[in-house]
Amino acid sequence: MFNLRFVKDYLLYRFKAKTRHGTHSPFVYRLVDKVIYDFSAKKVYNEVENIRAALLKDDRVITVTDLGAGSRVNNDRQKKISGIATSALKPPKLAQLLYRLVVDLQPNNIIELGTCLGITSLYLQKAAPNAKVYTLEGCPETADIAQENFKKAGATNIQLTTGNFDDTLPEIIDKVDKLDFVFVDGNHQKQATLNYFEWCLPKVHEGTLLIFDDIYWSEGMKEAWAQIKAHPKVTVTIDLFWIGLVYFKTDQAKEDFIIKV
Repeated sequence: MFNLRFVKDYLLYRFKAKTRHGTHSPFVYRLVDKVIYDFSAKKVYNEVENIRAALLKDDRVITVTDLGAGSRVNNDRQKKISGIATSALKPPKLAQLLYRLVVDLQPNNIIELGTCLGITSLYLQKAAPNAKVYTLEGCPETADIAQENFKKAGATNIQLTTGNFDDTLPEIIDKVDKLDFVFVDGNHQKQATLNYFEWCLPKVHEGTLLIFDDIYWSEGMKEAWAQIKAHPKVTVTIDLFWIGLVYFKTDQAKEDFIIKV
């Protein structure tokens, strides 16, 4: 049963997880202390959360095109925007953690798989205003609402591409010389996740950060996360349960960290 497995995984994570004081890597200690555990209020949080609040009250109905978690079979459903905002948007705590990770890294380019209504995209853009943000979405009408939100926020350097990730992600990767920050969301199947990881590998570098969402979503996602951690190019991973961070720092000994959040 999914819920029982998920609860068991979470309890096991809590048992194994350490705080910054159980971390011997100076790089990871600083990241946990200064970034992951930075819970101070920031003005930008209010700016983006005001847009979320409006979405939570938006009773417009749109047609949501579900590509079957990455397949080419469309499954269209009518949904209220308020319902999508309630169930599908990343919660503030997680979206704001992504914001802080981008602030710390200051990448030149950001790729997000899974735009949804654009809230996380705005956090990513505001964290690095000079970066080029590429966000990919499978549903055209959801993407239209995200574009409305980008316009409302004055976010002019977000490029939203609509279509199947199997087509759109390789095109974006081809456009950039190297990958700085990639957030993989929107498809929680094992093989798709591993495909995205493999497609990114030729353009990762010392400063690249790949983030995988919902690494405990299913047995398949857990297997994908285990394979990613074991890849010889990967040197440091940080398991935060809800997301997994992947680094390629050659000056770091290969090690996997489980950090309590």
